[in-house]
Amino acid sequence: MSGPVLFQPIGLKDLTLPNRIVVAPMCQYSAVDGRMTDWHLIHLGSLALSGAGLLTIEATAVLPEGRITYGDVGLWDDQTEGAMHRVLEGVRSASDVRIAIQLAHAGRKASCEVPWKGGGHIPPDATNGWQTVAPSDAPFQSTDHAPMALDREGMVRVRDAFVASARRAAALGIDAVQLHGAHGYLLHQFLSPLSNRRDDAYGGSLENRMRFPLEVFDAVREAFTGGPVSVRVSGTDWVEGGWDVEQTIAFAKALEGRGCDAIHVSSGGLSPRQDIPVAPGYQVPLARAVKRETTMPVVAVGLITGFEQAEAIVATGDADMIALARTILYDPRWPWHAAAHLGGHVKAPNQYLRCQPRTHKDLFEV
Repeated sequence: MSGPVLFQPIGLKDLTLPNRIVVAPMCQYSAVDGRMTDWHLIHLGSLALSGAGLLTIEATAVLPEGRITYGDVGLWDDQTEGAMHRVLEGVRSASDVRIAIQLAHAGRKASCEVPWKGGGHIPPDATNGWQTVAPSDAPFQSTDHAPMALDREGMVRVRDAFVASARRAAALGIDAVQLHGAHGYLLHQFLSPLSNRRDDAYGGSLENRMRFPLEVFDAVREAFTGGPVSVRVSGTDWVEGGWDVEQTIAFAKALEGRGCDAIHVSSGGLSPRQDIPVAPGYQVPLARAVKRETTMPVVAVGLITGFEQAEAIVATGDADMIALARTILYDPRWPWHAAAHLGGHVKAPNQYLRCQPRTHKDLFEV
């Protein structure tokens, strides 16, 4: 197929995406008791018209105590499902973009203030705070209130909450589910030896540390039968002795063997001691390493801003897709501009067709 690879279709299980551009999940911290608001309708509605192949709903808590902040979106009861249904109805009335949802539990990084008010940990006895849970009782910051180490009953409750949220996502007609196993949240906390200090079957060896995240994946994969299930991982903790790319590859292979449909490779977030060499495309080598060792589609993310940069990532085989977060917040028409620059084609709503530049007369697919 001729033309830029970035604008060639790709299949995830039975879902076909028109291009390789993914809108990454981006927390808005604007929900009320887990319920989406008009802000989410405006935010997701704008990104639904971006021309991206897949739009991912922000990290969505499967339990109230799994929220990063009191403003996080949730999908744990009829009220949160109803609010999300209202937003999705509005988005779908204007766009046929494929929609995924990232299901999450923040673990020890829960019970925080919203970022524009400092983002600090809120202890359980303070307003908007609650008791956090984690694989072990080690806090994220030494000054944080310690989390409660999950016993087996608590782990089952969390696993079943992921399943219940996945079923609600299916009832909402969401096209794909992503499990959040990155950025220092609960599933990542089980994976990393820095946060998982258990001495039972869920701690210690790599096999043991992977056990609970894989149990959650298996349960969600069985529950969400209508579309792809992917996992977002941190390829490294950027801390010596922590989670690293070799362990990520082992985890990716285990996921692939269980029917994972794609893996989204990010990094960091688990430890305040992380030392991240931030630069354009700094996480792409992590995606490349996973891509070389697996056959499932791999998504790269992290300071991908340039059109040629994005095309090179997928054209060279470093990854199969690229994900945009802050880049597409700053420029919600980034896929349009990338298509114009690279000679690709993108879908635009009928109401916007008249804005097609005279210099790119076949930019919009009609």
